[in-house]
Amino acid sequence: MITTVAICAYAMRRWQVMTEAVDSVARQLRDGDDMVLVIDHNDELFERAVDRFAGDPRIRVIANTGPAGISGARNTAIAHARGDLLAFLDDDAVAEPGWLDRVRAAMAEPGVSAVGTAAVPDWEGGARPAWFPDEYDWVVGCTYRGLPTALGEVRNVNGAAMAFRVQALAVAGGFSSVVGRRGAAYTGCEETELCIRLRQRDPSARILYLPDVRVRHRVPRERMRVRHFLRRCFGEGQSKARVARLVGATDGLASERSYVRSTLPRGVARELGRGLRGQPAGWLAAALIVVGLGITGTGYLLGRLRPVRNPVAGEVAVVARH
Repeated sequence: MITTVAICAYAMRRWQVMTEAVDSVARQLRDGDDMVLVIDHNDELFERAVDRFAGDPRIRVIANTGPAGISGARNTAIAHARGDLLAFLDDDAVAEPGWLDRVRAAMAEPGVSAVGTAAVPDWEGGARPAWFPDEYDWVVGCTYRGLPTALGEVRNVNGAAMAFRVQALAVAGGFSSVVGRRGAAYTGCEETELCIRLRQRDPSARILYLPDVRVRHRVPRERMRVRHFLRRCFGEGQSKARVARLVGATDGLASERSYVRSTLPRGVARELGRGLRGQPAGWLAAALIVVGLGITGTGYLLGRLRPVRNPVAGEVAVVARH
């Protein structure tokens, strides 16, 4: 199965980790595979990347030809994919050895249209903040407590490390720029909306999560602050509102209902227990689980009041290989 791997980048400040991300994938490419490094409307970064990777014919550096943001960049990658399989890795993540082979093997299963893998937080300084609850690792772009612990089908993949059949992306229509991150914005959910739309258009499509296949997702110190935690929760709520408007609240919030009913209460109980055992960070973590839910809900409600710029999901004019 010929594979194209796409990494989308937008900021010079991520240069070091971006090159590590590219190198981690380059070591795993087989004959016929290639990579596209999509630069999102940043001429300086584009020129530096062209110079850095000019010596490797497997790596193509291309500019985002769509709207600025992760959705436009990923759609550009779709248009330039040469393989039957298109894998995505964030520019601040590093694939562990064997990642691509494991993804490829899972995609070979009958009916599998997409595969998601675990994104494990790689905290700057080496340690998770004691107050940061595992249930909210999505705040820093990682997989979180509450996801399946064994291989199985899920509603959507995690955007940090995922793969699709190119044909499935054509069926879905690509990523919608109504949702998705732009630069350092606090919004996201573009992969959630696409996966839901794929299943709505092709109910037989299988989407798998591989919890034992991992990438290491860098978490810089600025994301290890309560302020970022709260802002990201609000942005997530706004993003969920857009998803619900595009694909319907029933599908758009199905996983979130279970998360709120079972995962978060267990987290509060665990953290209160830590506090009672003399660990003060447990009190703050328990409070943040509750406050984070409230702020996410507020973002969702306010987002529902705002009109969606384009109510039709999937803004890709052409999803085809060049």
